[in-house]
Amino acid sequence: MKIGTIWRRPAILRPVVWPLLGLAALLLAGCSRAKDEPPSSTVVVTNGDPNVFTMQDPGQFPLTPVQVRKVNDEVHVNGVIAPDINRSVPVVSLSGGRVVDIKAKLGDAVQKGQELLLINSPDVSGAFSDYQKFKADEALAQKQLARAKLLYDKGAIALADLETAEDSDAKAKADLAAAVQRIHVLGGDINHPSPLLPLRAPISGVIVDQQTTGGTGVRSLDNQAALFTIADLSVVWVLCDVYQDMLTRVHVGDNAEITVNGLPNEKFPGKVINISAVLDPATRTAKVRIELSNPKGILRPGMFVTATFTAGNSLNRAVVPASAVVHLHDKDWVYTPAGSNQFRRVAVQLGPQESDGQQVVISGLKAGAQVVTNALQFSSAAEE
Repeated sequence: MKIGTIWRRPAILRPVVWPLLGLAALLLAGCSRAKDEPPSSTVVVTNGDPNVFTMQDPGQFPLTPVQVRKVNDEVHVNGVIAPDINRSVPVVSLSGGRVVDIKAKLGDAVQKGQELLLINSPDVSGAFSDYQKFKADEALAQKQLARAKLLYDKGAIALADLETAEDSDAKAKADLAAAVQRIHVLGGDINHPSPLLPLRAPISGVIVDQQTTGGTGVRSLDNQAALFTIADLSVVWVLCDVYQDMLTRVHVGDNAEITVNGLPNEKFPGKVINISAVLDPATRTAKVRIELSNPKGILRPGMFVTATFTAGNSLNRAVVPASAVVHLHDKDWVYTPAGSNQFRRVAVQLGPQESDGQQVVISGLKAGAQVVTNALQFSSAAEE
């Protein structure tokens, strides 16, 4: 009976004792966490403005005044190397025919006058045939004129007959001159009559486009595309797309520094020579053209580069420590005091970073304002 009684009492008390012990444990754990964790210092949003934050202890975030200094305004954009159109010449054939031999190909460096290909041209054959006929007619007309002069001096023919001979000689000479000129225009050589027409390079440069192969038919000039395009790459262009909000910071005549992807230690000086007057409706950008020398041929069409535009005159710009700027949601932000322990997050447009660590701010801040020195620390506290 004693054993049974001892076991029944704990069974009656368990429903009451164990919940009390659990409640005491929870209270002790809560007190322990309250002692170990500091109270939160941030109210994330106030007054419904997602860019305003209230800090319970604003003293832990030191402030820095916005300074103003004269800087050379810079804009960094991406671009691509392209041939100078004014130094690019299409190579066309003035006569039709068929390509029988190609002596140069895409990418080759050629010299002015170098033979590029040979064309078997019926047009040239016809021009040489006409030349031979008119040359014979001119020789005959010249003999007839000499004979007519002799007979006229003897009184054997009338003056009208002499004038007829002179007219025939003049016409024969004109026909012969026209035949010679046609051969020259087609690219033939009178001293070496041949149906094979050599097509020669009009300038020295690099073949940047080729639209013909061996055996290809060549049509006449009126409907024939360029067989080759030769570009003088000693001077090239850089074509950049500049967004409309940056166009006011780029001017014709500004200096530009070009950095080539893959050659980070090489910098090439250039100058802005043109800014498109029309924006691309799809990207809202304008084409900016930079001209730069390429004497060593390092810069090649199609290369991706980075262009840095530098204005010729120094401008007054706001500067803050680089640590005062944080990049969030594809924008750059600073935090400024707004009174009553409040701070406002302000979007800014950045310029280049100075050598002393100061960050140039193009827009969003004015002289005399203050910003939180460590924006990243503030942002982390505000997001807790």
